[in-house]
Amino acid sequence: MSTTERPRILIVGGGYVGLYAAMRILKKMRYGEATVTVVDPRSYMTYLPFLPEAAGGNVAPRNLVAPLRSALKKAEVLTGHVTEVDHARKVATIQPAAGESYELPFEYLVVATGSVSRTFPIPGLAEHGIGMKTVEEAISLRNHVMAQLDKAESTTDEDVRRKALTFVVIGGGFAGIETVAEIEDMARDAAKIYKTVSRDDMRFVVVEAANRILPEMGPDLGLWTKGRLEERNIEVYIETSMDSCVDQHVVLKNGMEFDASTIVWTAGVKPNPVVNRFGLPLGPRGHVDTKPTLQVQGFDYVWAAGDNAQVPDLAAGEGAWCPPNAQHAVRQAAVLGDNVVAGMRGFPQAEYKHKNLGAVAGLGLHKGVAILFGKVKLKGRLAWYFHRAYHGAMVPTMNRKIRVFTDWTLAMFLKRETVGLSEMEKPFDAFQEATAPPKPAAAAEPKKELASSK
Repeated sequence: MSTTERPRILIVGGGYVGLYAAMRILKKMRYGEATVTVVDPRSYMTYLPFLPEAAGGNVAPRNLVAPLRSALKKAEVLTGHVTEVDHARKVATIQPAAGESYELPFEYLVVATGSVSRTFPIPGLAEHGIGMKTVEEAISLRNHVMAQLDKAESTTDEDVRRKALTFVVIGGGFAGIETVAEIEDMARDAAKIYKTVSRDDMRFVVVEAANRILPEMGPDLGLWTKGRLEERNIEVYIETSMDSCVDQHVVLKNGMEFDASTIVWTAGVKPNPVVNRFGLPLGPRGHVDTKPTLQVQGFDYVWAAGDNAQVPDLAAGEGAWCPPNAQHAVRQAAVLGDNVVAGMRGFPQAEYKHKNLGAVAGLGLHKGVAILFGKVKLKGRLAWYFHRAYHGAMVPTMNRKIRVFTDWTLAMFLKRETVGLSEMEKPFDAFQEATAPPKPAAAAEPKKELASSK
């Protein structure tokens, strides 16, 4: 039977929900029952909790991504964008990575486009900000930080040096705190190989608009984390925000001003705006509005979950919504996959209900903070062990699990790599310079004859 004769389950997005839902559907589905098609602009799924460790050099970039085609061998994987959905005809418009767009029919639709960085119209942010939503951004940040240390070592200009060694992170949630902790850890290690750059020359600043950092951890653990960061000479400013960063001159709402060559933006996420073109009901913040069964309101053949969905949190009570984190996304994907298969067979839908198991955060090598089951609070090395054990177990595919644990094991015996590959940002410059036609030599000026004396 050809794929065109089978009903198609179209999954838009290959992140947490897209990958895990597709794996669940393929596992539950009978042979030849349907065609599973996954469409994503990237050919891999990124394990987002490892981005700070990748920025700090503790996890190799290829080991925190799972190739979709390898993980979903029985599915059809298309690299491109779904730009439009026509529900009357049940067709989606696909814009592939190359070539003309085309229409793809479907019977069942899963919306798993995830989220993008939530930004504000701050002058200079678009030009100088660095995000932390993709593996490319994490590796670029690592290379950029190391390049700043090289710059500081090589200049005699104190203003240039001070700016190069000032690092700012906007956002005090998990992404922001883990990122600043990891790059500070890396920079502290890297300073040992420089002759004129020390940790005392560097300045790390965290800016958070709320009245505490790591709000998911509760006020006491957030306060404890703030204290540990400040012991490492990381400045933490709460209840303030950034007004401007034009020409990398940072202006904070609390009146502080300084130059910084590194400005990392981690101030929250928002649903991928592509869902606005899918003809689905949206919540007040742009999320796809779903039932507890993860079916989209008013559509019995469309499901949504993860960061782009407004999913009722039945464990938290009436009016609560599931927060956009990996813990919910992975578990929602399993229920969604079961419900798609049940819907295809005409069986009842199950509701999603999950009580939060807790949260873990890494604060650099051998440092962490965790809260388990809402009661057990861990700090320091033990929390860091839980952080690594949990995320190591949750990385998709056995191949990636082995590679990640191998990275960590080798790090116990080998020194951290402190080399930055900043030229990777412009990898073709060297070849283009080599192949460019030689510039004509400047014409030599004729020698002036000395006037003879009379």
